[in-house]
Amino acid sequence: MTTLLWGALPYIAFALLVAGLVWRYRYDKYGWTTRSSQVYESKLLNIASPAFHYGILFVLAGHLVGLFVPTSWTAAAGVSEHTYHLFSLYGGTFAGALTVAGLALLLYRRRTRAPVLRATTTNDKVMYLVLVAAIVLGMTAKLTHASGDGYDYRETIAPWARSLFTLQPRTALMTDVPVLYQIHAIIGMILIALVPYTRLVHMFSAPLPYLFRPYVVYRTRDPKQLGPRPDRRGWETTRR
Repeated sequence: MTTLLWGALPYIAFALLVAGLVWRYRYDKYGWTTRSSQVYESKLLNIASPAFHYGILFVLAGHLVGLFVPTSWTAAAGVSEHTYHLFSLYGGTFAGALTVAGLALLLYRRRTRAPVLRATTTNDKVMYLVLVAAIVLGMTAKLTHASGDGYDYRETIAPWARSLFTLQPRTALMTDVPVLYQIHAIIGMILIALVPYTRLVHMFSAPLPYLFRPYVVYRTRDPKQLGPRPDRRGWETTRR
């Protein structure tokens, strides 16, 4: 079971991620979207969406730092373990709370606005369930081990995560990790595998062509020409 969860599951999740992205790009380009429901309701969305997106960005940034910046690097920068723990605890809790608040408001909006609810698919419900579980379990694990310097996951989970890139996963490091952290990691891998098959795929989109497209030219019409325009022969001059 240890080999399956910490040696095989990460690669299975990554393979499903890559395969899903390739499949969506080749066969479902028009489905590569958030399927925005803003046309149905915008007031709650204008509050919930920024809160969720800023919160999840902070959460992802915290995970990247915690998992892929070794303890020796922060120690060399003069950051003690206690200082790192406090920053991780308060910063992570704030980011998690912001994400949960935004997500809760999004779910409330989706449940209480009939047009938005009708646009909700089974795929969306599964995605929301796994996303909520991952976020809530992560916060619970962090707050459960908040006393003192907390649980030092940078000595176990982080080296295991980095070892995956060398194709030599150090599965033994995960055997004594607290259960809440283990469940959080498993759900996180399931979420990664689901990303390409849900609306979360839009996180891999960036409107780069927008930066290089030509200007859209708008011209005003002569007030005298309002209504149907008469047919004219030949070329027409344009005003600048």
